[in-house]
Amino acid sequence: MAAVPLETMGVPVIILKEGTSRSYGREAVRHNIMAVRAIAEILKTTYGPKGMDKMLVDSLGDITITNDGATILDKLDIQHPAGKMLVQIAKGQDEEAGDGTKTSVIFAGELLKEGEKLLNNNIHPTIIVEGYKKALEKAIEIIREIGKPISIDDTEILKKIALTSLNSKAVGEAADYFADIAVEAVRLIAEKRGDEYVVDLNNIQIIKKHGGSLMDTKLVKGVVIDKEVVHPDMPRRVENAKIAVLDAPLEIEKPEIDLEVSITSPDLVKRLLEKQEKILAEKVEKIAATGANVVITQKGIDEVAQHFLAKKGIMAVRRVKRSDIEKIAKATGAKIVTNIDDLTPEDLGWAELVEERKVGEDKMIFIEGAKNPKSVTILIRGGFERLVEEADRALHDALSAVADAVIDGKIVAGGGATESEVAKRLREWAKNVPGKEQLAIESFIRSLESLPQILAYNAGLDPVEILMKLRSAHEEGKLWAGIDVDTGEIVDMMEKGVIEPARVKMNAFKAGTEVATMILRIDDVIAAKKSEEKEEKNK
Repeated sequence: MAAVPLETMGVPVIILKEGTSRSYGREAVRHNIMAVRAIAEILKTTYGPKGMDKMLVDSLGDITITNDGATILDKLDIQHPAGKMLVQIAKGQDEEAGDGTKTSVIFAGELLKEGEKLLNNNIHPTIIVEGYKKALEKAIEIIREIGKPISIDDTEILKKIALTSLNSKAVGEAADYFADIAVEAVRLIAEKRGDEYVVDLNNIQIIKKHGGSLMDTKLVKGVVIDKEVVHPDMPRRVENAKIAVLDAPLEIEKPEIDLEVSITSPDLVKRLLEKQEKILAEKVEKIAATGANVVITQKGIDEVAQHFLAKKGIMAVRRVKRSDIEKIAKATGAKIVTNIDDLTPEDLGWAELVEERKVGEDKMIFIEGAKNPKSVTILIRGGFERLVEEADRALHDALSAVADAVIDGKIVAGGGATESEVAKRLREWAKNVPGKEQLAIESFIRSLESLPQILAYNAGLDPVEILMKLRSAHEEGKLWAGIDVDTGEIVDMMEKGVIEPARVKMNAFKAGTEVATMILRIDDVIAAKKSEEKEEKNK
C-alpha cells in the first residue's frame, strides 16, 4: 500500500489546548486598537480644565467621583488584555511623573486611530512603528530645546505650575490655597545633591480627615501621627521637645518558648510583680536620664511603664507605624533606637512643639518646628469624605507637577501650546524623511494636534476652527500660543500662567507612543480558556 502524505489524510493537528481562542492578522490588530480607543474615549471628556467628572460605582456599591485619569483607570474593571496594557502604562506614567496620565492614554488612542488608517492603506506595522519612534525622538528633542529653565527659587512660576494642575480638579476656590501648600511642601523636602535637586514625595505625609472645609487644610512643618497620648496623667503639650524614637517595647516581653511557672504562695506572685515593676522602672529611668521628655515607639508600652513615664512628666505614644517612625526620625534628627540600654542624649530628636490636638472626632499628635523639616505633613480637611478623597488626588498631582519642575528644571506652556509648536516643527522636519515613514510621522503630528482639539471640544468651542487659529499663530512665530478655554481666544499661555513641567509632557508622549507601538506590533492573540473557578466568580 502506498504511503499517503499527511496533508491529504485530513488528520487534524491539535497544537493548542481545547477551549483556547485565537485571533490573528488584521482581526487581532483591529480588536486591540478598538479596546484602547474605547478606554481613551472614556477619558477624553475629562481632559482639561473644562473636563467632566466620572462617577464610578464598584461591586460593593462604593462611589468614587473623580476626573483623575489614574484613578478612573484603576477603578475600571478592564478585562481586555490590550486595555490592561493601557492601565499599566498609565500607572507607570503616574509613578514616574505623577501627572499627565490622561494625556498619555488619549495620545495612545489617537496614535492607534491614525495607525489604523495607515494599516487600511496597506502600510506595514513595522514602518508605522519606526515612523512613530523617530517622530517621538524628534518631539522630545524639540521640547528640550523650547523648554524654559527655572530654579527652585522661582516660587511664582512653581505656584502657576501647581495651579495649572489643579485647574481641572474639583477643589474649586481652594485651588490657590492648595497651590501655595504644594509649592511650600516641595521646597521644604527638596535636597540638593551636586548640581541637581532630588525630591522624594514619600517625605510628604498626607493625612485625610473629613470635617471642616478645604480651606482648613494645613501644612505642618513636621509630622502628624494619627495616635493619642497613652496615659491621662501625661502632658498634652511639650515645648522644646527632646524626642526618643524607639523600635523597642516598654513592656515585659513574653519568652519565645512556652513556659510553666509553678507558684506555691501569694508572696511569690508579689515578688514576681515587683520584679516586673523594677525592670520597667529601670527602663523609664534610663530614658529620663537622657533628658527625653517625649517617647515615641513602634512597639507597645505597658500600663506600669505608662504610670512611671507619667510620674516623670514624659509624654508617650505607642504602636506608631514604621513609615511614620522613619518620618519622625528624619524630621527631628532623632536616631531610631532598638535597645533602650543603648539610648544616649545624642540619639534624641528635637522639635519646638509636640502637642495632642483634636481633629474632627479623633485625637492626633502634632510634631511641629522640627530640627530638620525634610519630612512634612499635609492634613487635608473637607466637608465630606468623597471631597477629601478628591482633594487628596488633586494635591498629589499638584505636588508631583511642582516636584517634576524642580527636578527637571524646565517648563513649557499648557493649553495646547507645546503640542502645536512641536507639531509645527515636526512637520518641517518630516519633509526630509524619505519613504513611507513620512506618512507615519504625519499621523504622529495629527495625533499631537488632536490634544488641543479635545481641550477645545470640552470647553464647547469649535475644534477645527481652534486648530486653524493655533496653526496660524505658531506659523507667525508665537511660541507659546494656546487656547484660553474661558474665552476661546488664542493667547500666550506662558504669560497667562498656564505652565507645565517639560518632564510631564515628555513622559506622557513617551508612554503613549510606547503602548501604541506595542499594540501595532501584535498580530496574534492566543487566549487560554478561563478556568471554571474564575467563570463561577464572574457569574
